[in-house]
Amino acid sequence: MGVSSLRVGVIGLGAVGERLIKLMQERDDIVLAAFCDTSEDRLAHMAETYEVTETYTDYEELLVKPEIDAVYVAVPPKYHENIVLRAVETGKHILCEKPLANSVAEAKRMAAAVQNSGLVHAMHFPLNYQGGINRFEQLVHEGGHGAVRRLNLKMHFPHWPRLWQQNDWVGKREQGGFVLEVGVHWIQLMQRVFGEITEVKSKLQFPEDPEACETGIIAEMKFADGAEVLIDGLSNIAGEEQLEFGVYGTEGTLMIRNWRELSAGKNGEALEPVNGEDTDNRNLIGEFVKAVQGEPAQIYDFTAGYKAQVVLEALRDPAHDGWQKLEY
Repeated sequence: MGVSSLRVGVIGLGAVGERLIKLMQERDDIVLAAFCDTSEDRLAHMAETYEVTETYTDYEELLVKPEIDAVYVAVPPKYHENIVLRAVETGKHILCEKPLANSVAEAKRMAAAVQNSGLVHAMHFPLNYQGGINRFEQLVHEGGHGAVRRLNLKMHFPHWPRLWQQNDWVGKREQGGFVLEVGVHWIQLMQRVFGEITEVKSKLQFPEDPEACETGIIAEMKFADGAEVLIDGLSNIAGEEQLEFGVYGTEGTLMIRNWRELSAGKNGEALEPVNGEDTDNRNLIGEFVKAVQGEPAQIYDFTAGYKAQVVLEALRDPAHDGWQKLEY
């Protein structure tokens, strides 16, 4: 049985978390019931901004409140597991930031904990709700590009961390870097559209600072059907941020640039923009509410997060030389 108005507690009040907080505040079927953050200054500011009266610096105090139906876990990755496992124990539905965890072992434990809990568990993978991405998947399955020759993922950043995302962890090797923060979106999308990635070969570049995250990656990946992916990633370079995901086929090319700009073209011709307007108006928050209410919903759960984590950790393993076969 669902609830008439979903009461949500938010754990972690950083820049990424605030994006979803704004979307939640705009909905009539969600009440922002409580905030939690270890920074008292940030907590006070956010509580005043969004008119939230229940505030905590300890997530345990928030989770034991019976009036809270669901939690949005928006803390850095290495804190996800403890919060999520406790949220399961206290019977809260869970919306979790990506990546799911800080290791494959953590992600596996989290996926196992929610599997038979009866709780809704969803990942913040916003690409899945963009009209251009859904149109892209439709075009892939229609096969107008022919047989896949190669998939290319390009991630170039003049600054990392990006200027709007300066904090104490996203630029560190332990749980940050653009492979985790940005690559995870495209890995999850690839597995949604093309199936499980079965093999990975990766070469990373690091700065002299032993705590700093990667500055470059060249990687190859394979799918079960033999299709291959080439990843080209660089940070701290000249120029503008570039994000490109291309499907190169025997008959044509599909391209997504800058997260949402879809184009297509036949071989030898120019790429032309493709209308990716979304007509069904689905979005992550709306689908999460529907799932809690027991209605059919399009959500990408902890299983999708776990499978993405397996690929991420293989890509980020500097000690492995050559192809790694992945096990899920």
